[in-house]
Amino acid sequence: MDPERKKRALRTLTYGMYVAAAADGSEVAAGTVNWISQASFAPPLIMLALRSDSNLHRLAERSQRLAVNVLTREQKEMAAAFFKPSHVEADRIQGFSFQRGSFSGAPILAEAWAWLEARVTDTVKGGDHTVFVAEVVEADIREGDFQPLVMWETGWTYGG
Repeated sequence: MDPERKKRALRTLTYGMYVAAAADGSEVAAGTVNWISQASFAPPLIMLALRSDSNLHRLAERSQRLAVNVLTREQKEMAAAFFKPSHVEADRIQGFSFQRGSFSGAPILAEAWAWLEARVTDTVKGGDHTVFVAEVVEADIREGDFQPLVMWETGWTYGG
């Protein structure tokens, strides 16, 4: 297998851009993720892959709870801000206003298009990421005519 062709083939898979978050007590972490999908209708399950060496992974694993903030096409700068380690100051994370989720305690971004809170039900460890399977227990969406932020439109690549 040609490694360059494999990388290019893997990068044809489509992904949205999200800010996942977790908390354990006063400690919070959030990061931009794109390997996420719904996995079941009943119960409503999502699956997302988190880098095994990240603080977000550590807190999600420890608390067994997480939140996912769905970004709009206009929020590329917000997605970029969460590539760095989390910095919390009062009610702002990476400079963006948030409140803690009622279930997860994780940051729910005030400007997110939609958000989900979920309870981790299973994990699959492999390679440099862990897949978290989680049951959605809280969710909401802002009304409006929004389009999702997708990897293709950012010019960024992750994977391959």
